[in-house]
Amino acid sequence: MLRKWRRLDEPGLEVFQILPDADGFRATSTIVHAGAEAFGVTYVWLLDRSLRTRQLEVRVSSPIERETMKIERMPDGWLVDGRERRDLVGCDEIDMSATPFCNSLAMRLLKGSGELTALYVDVPSLQLSPSRQRYEALGPHRWRYIDLGVAAGFEADLKVDHEGFVIDYEGLFEALD
Repeated sequence: MLRKWRRLDEPGLEVFQILPDADGFRATSTIVHAGAEAFGVTYVWLLDRSLRTRQLEVRVSSPIERETMKIERMPDGWLVDGRERRDLVGCDEIDMSATPFCNSLAMRLLKGSGELTALYVDVPSLQLSPSRQRYEALGPHRWRYIDLGVAAGFEADLKVDHEGFVIDYEGLFEALD
């Protein structure tokens, strides 16, 4: 599946593709963000057959620097660039700020209204932190996202397609397909 998302709050575009691989799925993407802080992002997101994160490799480029980060799921936590991060134990799934793809993973994990703790990846800084989130199912293709952690108080309505991928993220992203 190929998907393109346009940023609504600042100029930006993401071109995303997800395909099956031997162990589940491989999602690849390129993001160009031309807002107040210009940067580019590429990522490879490896998922199991249930669309749970196995590994995320992110590359961020800006006019002044380039950074990479590799996050891997362990049975009882997360490795970041090969180092165990005890502060991220209890994080259920990854939420990367630059893409609406991660919201689809959270909604699929919850299978209905509920809360989870996300491993929040701030882009472009690549700072990591646990962040509590709530998703409320409003209908077969509509959800309400409520941030209870890093951006506490932020709320947005989400619309998803028949496969559960975000097609409209209120105020932030819309699918161009």
